[in-house]
Amino acid sequence: MIRRTHEGGSTTNMRRSNVALRLQASLLEEARRVAETEGVALNQFINVAVAEKLSAMRPEDYFRERAERGDVGRAKRILKRAGKGNPPQLRDDLR
Repeated sequence: MIRRTHEGGSTTNMRRSNVALRLQASLLEEARRVAETEGVALNQFINVAVAEKLSAMRPEDYFRERAERGDVGRAKRILKRAGKGNPPQLRDDLR
């Protein structure tokens, strides 16, 4: 089991699972090339790709899960600081 620490100090336990994955040779070669270019391990690249595909297929569930992890108070504090010390720019007005 892997213990993952999120920003803010919360932790999540993640289980490792092994699975035999058969990819077409061309897909595997391209995945390796992209993972190397991005500076990540092939396993990490595949994990992110699967997560992105699942979130695209189930957007309501994805946003509901993200909302449950959100911190409204923290978001409001960040938004309260937004723009401080920055004078309005041309066309910043709302019409």
